[in-house]
Amino acid sequence: MPGTWNFSNLHTSDPRVLDFYATVFGCVLDDALVGMIRVPGYGDHLAATVDPDIHQRQAFAPAGFADVVAGIAVTHDRPGWQVRFTVADRDDSVATTERLGARVVSSADTQWTREAVIRDPQGSLLTLSQFTPPTP
Repeated sequence: MPGTWNFSNLHTSDPRVLDFYATVFGCVLDDALVGMIRVPGYGDHLAATVDPDIHQRQAFAPAGFADVVAGIAVTHDRPGWQVRFTVADRDDSVATTERLGARVVSSADTQWTREAVIRDPQGSLLTLSQFTPPTP
């Protein structure tokens, strides 16, 4: 849904920090979902509230994929969380953010999304993500 949180990535040089987040949020890493952080039961919550077809749509994915809430990137860059927000149109949203004082750091088109990383006027980074699934 445009204007809402979509996904987060944890950038860290030490993945052991996940012990901290596991204790605080109850999230887990497992071998089947390398690089993904999941909260057990999150997919069931989505199915019961806002996304009743999530399990059917993700039947091709490894078990627990619907529970994924974040990714982890091992990097020696500045550690922290990178947050993605869903937008209806990346280019329109970028134009609005620039008009309001943000700066575009990068943009990319993937098989599933059109994204732009922006730095807001206070210096925080966030990603604007437009869902653009491939057409069959």
